[in-house]
Amino acid sequence: MPTSKRTEKLQIMLDDDELKVIDDWRFDHRMPTRAAAIRELIRRGLIAEDIDDPDTEGKSTSDFRIEPE
Repeated sequence: MPTSKRTEKLQIMLDDDELKVIDDWRFDHRMPTRAAAIRELIRRGLIAEDIDDPDTEGKSTSDFRIEPE
């Protein structure tokens, strides 16, 4: 698979709890970097077919959070 140069930077804000969930997932799956873990989580989310569409009516960005299980 050919690789392409990454030319866009995506900036998101996470609170400490959200970051801990991602870092714990990264460690559990032995991902080399936080960025690689986030890209893999995005990839999995994009290909997932058995997840309901989010309810976005009347919601703001702060309504979409990563919750610890």
